Amino acid sequence: MQNRLPTEERQAEIVAAALRLARELSPALITTSDIAAAVGVTQGAVFKHFPTKDAIWLAAMAGVRERLLLALEQAAQAAPSPLDALAAVFRAHVAFVVAQPGVPRLIFHELQRPSDSPVKQEVRALLQSYRKLLLDLLEAAVQQGQAPATLDKAAAATLFVGIVQGLVMQSMLSGKPAAMKAEAERVFALYLRGIGDAP
Repeated sequence: MQNRLPTEERQAEIVAAALRLARELSPALITTSDIAAAVGVTQGAVFKHFPTKDAIWLAAMAGVRERLLLALEQAAQAAPSPLDALAAVFRAHVAFVVAQPGVPRLIFHELQRPSDSPVKQEVRALLQSYRKLLLDLLEAAVQQGQAPATLDKAAAATLFVGIVQGLVMQSMLSGKPAAMKAEAERVFALYLRGIGDAP
């Protein structure tokens, strides 16, 4: 058993262990016992920090939302132009998924649940913030003449997210998340061509 850690550190450790387990298993199949064993603590110690398994997933999703949005915003800010920023955001998202393959499993699991759970609300908030970032970049691309004035920005944002989701789904089916990177560059090149040829 591990030594006692401050509450926030232990909570972070529990959440990280849950996401590691989600790389291989559906979140529905992961028990608090599994999480406790992965951390090296008792099940009681897990419940001391989180009242339910859903509370662990909620903390995990809140952390994902914060870290992913920060990575995407930093990638966009470091780019010299709107289209470069879109490419940087795309690559940052792919890199995040490759490094955290348990995250898409958690998101897809939550989206299949019929109830509007707190975790699903976190996913929705993430997608709303992500979409706003994309719409701002697409608007800047239009304003700077990098994309045509006729561009359907809402559709372009939807397509952007859909491309990433499609790559994630294929990587989950193949069991090779790292293969996303090679495929991503080719797919994104087609996306750029598409938004550049708006009618």
